[in-house]
Amino acid sequence: MESIDTQLAAKIRRDIILGNYAESKRLSETQLCDTHNVSRTPVRLALRMLENEGMIRRSEGRGYFVNIPSVADILNAVLVRGHLESLAARLMAQSPERHDAMPTLEAAIDEIDRLIDRKELNDPTLRLMQKQNAIIHKTILSGCGNDYVGFTCDRISHLPMLEAGSMVFDTQVLSTKDGVDRSLFRLKLGNSQHKIICEAIQSGDAVRAEGMMREHSNTMIEYIRVFEKRNEELTISDLIGYSGLSVTSPT
Repeated sequence: MESIDTQLAAKIRRDIILGNYAESKRLSETQLCDTHNVSRTPVRLALRMLENEGMIRRSEGRGYFVNIPSVADILNAVLVRGHLESLAARLMAQSPERHDAMPTLEAAIDEIDRLIDRKELNDPTLRLMQKQNAIIHKTILSGCGNDYVGFTCDRISHLPMLEAGSMVFDTQVLSTKDGVDRSLFRLKLGNSQHKIICEAIQSGDAVRAEGMMREHSNTMIEYIRVFEKRNEELTISDLIGYSGLSVTSPT
């Protein structure tokens, strides 16, 4: 079970990301104690956590100011995560212990194929698919042998679309049969990339594993750019909706 300060940080983080606090709004310990009915100690710990994430900044006097992440911030963070996951795939392909993780990767890939074959992209199916996608990406991050790769990814995982294995969908697209068909094709392509990455890791082909993971990670950036073209006033709340995820604390 999460500690009180971690739960509190998640609540404040969600309020910031959803725009419930204005940019540069001052947050005080007293105000947050009253709002969330908690003592000063968990509030202070939660604020330190959020400061480390860049969600707030310390004022010259007492208190903190809100930093609301922008869509550009998300794009930059997705790019960073793509490079880190590419590095993780290359390092895992070079690891002598890589074969131990193959059953986990293969089982997740097979499950995604099974879910795609249902040809229905309702919310329960998408969440099951996202769970398996997260298993693939987290297994590669944890199996690369460099703890700093996963540590750095965790530092940005609180942002929308940055949780390991996040998948992006537009409910407007999924409301039509043609949109579902196009989304299924995109999912098949993505899982085919998973298979190539898995095969490259298993065979020890570090260059191929890195290159395919980079291409796979860039698809999220391209999809976000599609959203930008559709709506010039795209907000963080929109991105949360596209990712289909609630805003939680880092894992």
